[in-house]
Amino acid sequence: MEPIIIVLAVIVILAIIVVKNTLIIISQSETMIIERLGKYYATLKPGINLIIPFIDKPKNVVILQRGRYLYSSTIDLREQVYDFDKQNVITKDNVLTEINALIYFQIVDPFKSVYEINNLPNAIEKLTQTTLRNIIGELELDQTLTSRDTINTKLRAVLDDATDKWGVKVNRVELQDITPPSSVLQAMEKQMQAERNKRATILTSEGQKAAVILKSEGDKTAIINKAEADKQMAILNAEGEAQARIRKAEAEAIAIEKITQAVGASTNPANYLLAQKYIQMLQELADGEKTKTVYLPYEATNLLGSIGGIKDLFKEQ
Repeated sequence: MEPIIIVLAVIVILAIIVVKNTLIIISQSETMIIERLGKYYATLKPGINLIIPFIDKPKNVVILQRGRYLYSSTIDLREQVYDFDKQNVITKDNVLTEINALIYFQIVDPFKSVYEINNLPNAIEKLTQTTLRNIIGELELDQTLTSRDTINTKLRAVLDDATDKWGVKVNRVELQDITPPSSVLQAMEKQMQAERNKRATILTSEGQKAAVILKSEGDKTAIINKAEADKQMAILNAEGEAQARIRKAEAEAIAIEKITQAVGASTNPANYLLAQKYIQMLQELADGEKTKTVYLPYEATNLLGSIGGIKDLFKEQ
């Protein structure tokens, strides 16, 4: 009885082993390379797959996980990212710099990724390092620090072209850190500080220059406005004086006309006005506080007579 139980147990165990090696379940976004008697046979799809046990075997591939190279029978078809350690590169101006790069890639042809390259993660890492050294070697340090996008584009193009043979598509490359030596960083900091001071000095001088220009323009405008105001004032004063003279002349004309009507047409009104002015002048001389002596012209009567008929006019008055 016991031998039968042992045989049955062995049969059950063998059946389990056979079933386990016959049924292979592949997860979504993964695949597996099957070799039959050491030769490529098939690329399994996600889901349940049947193989011949002990004849068909999965092909082990190298994967990079947590910085370590491991072996796995499944191939991940999703986009993967490799974060490589920092490496030393030398720029065109002979500055030793540490650079860390991220590679985003995806396996598009599992067959090529297994049979066209022995160690795919290591190959991508070494290719990235050598390509990065070549690109940085063509740039100076300042260009390296300010041309991340250009470096990323060049590096991705070279890697994508080189890895196409391996069935890999490089989607994106990103430079994480660019770390120059500490001495260079100190020199750059001093240079930046000097550049800031220079810009501050330039801005200050430009501000002072602008202030002087604005002040001179303001003074110029003020002088022009004052001159324009003086001109307008002079014009208005001249126009006022002209109007006053016109009004005065008009008033004198009216006065002469009235005098002519009063004294009659036989008497010259101009002579009358001159006599009035002459008498007024003599009166002002006589009324002066400091005037003690009044001098009349030697021939005042003849002067009055020369006016023409003025004496008769005074006699009538």
